[in-house]
Amino acid sequence: MSVPVRIAAPTALVLALLLTLSACSATTGGGGADRRPATAGHPVAGKADAASGVVLNAERTTPTDIDLRWRGGGSGASGHVLEFATEESGPYTVLQYLPPQVTSYRHPDLIPNTTFFYRLRAFRGPASKPMSVTLPKGELTAEDENSSHDWLPARKDPKRTVPGRPLRATGAGAPTGFKATVKHANGILFTWTDRASDEAGFLLESRTRTGSAYEPVVVLDPDVNSTGLITLPTEKEASYRVRAFTYGERSNVVRLTTGGSTGP
Repeated sequence: MSVPVRIAAPTALVLALLLTLSACSATTGGGGADRRPATAGHPVAGKADAASGVVLNAERTTPTDIDLRWRGGGSGASGHVLEFATEESGPYTVLQYLPPQVTSYRHPDLIPNTTFFYRLRAFRGPASKPMSVTLPKGELTAEDENSSHDWLPARKDPKRTVPGRPLRATGAGAPTGFKATVKHANGILFTWTDRASDEAGFLLESRTRTGSAYEPVVVLDPDVNSTGLITLPTEKEASYRVRAFTYGERSNVVRLTTGGSTGP
């Protein structure tokens, strides 16, 4: 299922997400410092996973807010996926797909007196050539609003799929023929040719006119080669690309228990 990462996570895990009753926000910053294990409400440090070398740390900054930071690893990684669960064995829910320069994340407004488990997964894969898009000024017209939006859902078009190559082969499997078609004042249709044989999915990434780096916008299923996007106001002028990716190493798992409610 295609997932707009700025809106929702996979519906198969909605029940777990409801436990958080939260909106999630990511922030950039330096890696977390070494921290000593402590009780809930204080920093909790994990040990680096032998395979990934990524150390994930968690700190309960308020009774119902948890800050996560990580450092190390990431050699050749295109970014990380931050996941959480309410049982260590899972199932885990994706909180966010994060670019490599992001090393911290706040998970706010959580259910009181609940234990949460967190882990990171690296993702890797080549991206297409970028495409700059400038949208018409203003908002949707009445004609736009009443027009068909059948271009919006993600699709798998056999005409844009070729015999693929494994992404783990050096430089292989990058999407080609990436195109952007403006549909209206805040709608864009993206198409590309799928050249990977083993992708876990695709990431549509954007960099706004004032942004310094590309960030994941939509997560797409394997074999998808077409998707629409309803843009944000900051994306009137932006650059886009699509990345075929596979999952890599996992970090350590950290756990924290939220405190009592601070509300009335």
